[in-house]
Amino acid sequence: MDELVKAARTLSDPTRVRVLHLLMQRECCVCEVMDVLDISQANASRYCSALKEAGFLKMRKDGRWKRYSVDFEHCSAPMRDLLEAVRKAASGDVVALDDRRRLKSARGRSELVEKASASQSQTFVQNAN
Repeated sequence: MDELVKAARTLSDPTRVRVLHLLMQRECCVCEVMDVLDISQANASRYCSALKEAGFLKMRKDGRWKRYSVDFEHCSAPMRDLLEAVRKAASGDVVALDDRRRLKSARGRSELVEKASASQSQTFVQNAN
């Protein structure tokens, strides 16, 4: 019962519900969440952490990136019911539809930034020699 109360409390914030809905679409890094929802990095990180703490998400490190996704494998039946409720609520929601559209264009931003960063590092090393 405590798990359900904690999960419901976490979903009482509309932005956290939007973040969860995004992450139900695919794994995202914090920068993609902040871009899609037009929120600060600190807030995106805090929302992802709260959803992870509530048991909805898992996180993996990928270099300097934290990537979040829904932890379907470890969600209990009541948690899966809440995920289904989020999915149903978002299916006809204009804001959720817009979020999904922006998520498609945000795809791969972290990879582009990582490539640009690696290219700059390589240029710096070449110029130093």
